[in-house]
Amino acid sequence: MTTPSNAGPRTDGSHEVGRPVRRLSTETKSAFKTTEVLAYVGAVIGVIVMSYLVKTTHSHADYFRADKAMFYIVLLTLGYLGSRGLAKSGSRDHYDD
Repeated sequence: MTTPSNAGPRTDGSHEVGRPVRRLSTETKSAFKTTEVLAYVGAVIGVIVMSYLVKTTHSHADYFRADKAMFYIVLLTLGYLGSRGLAKSGSRDHYDD
């Protein structure tokens, strides 16, 4: 008679043979726990501030208007959402019951 490779005491204290140990996990860390959310918020604030500071003067027109700033914020948002999708694709945040 052979003994299964996973026989013996399990990490949860039971001695069942043939049943894997249940490991609980979330998909990834919460978004606010990552540094990329800080980089995203900083970049959005930077775009808004620069759009506000660039004004029309006697030598040039306002070349960083609100519509262009919103376009850059949309691009930043798409990049952030893409990076969160890549982060979720292969990582797990494990916890115990």
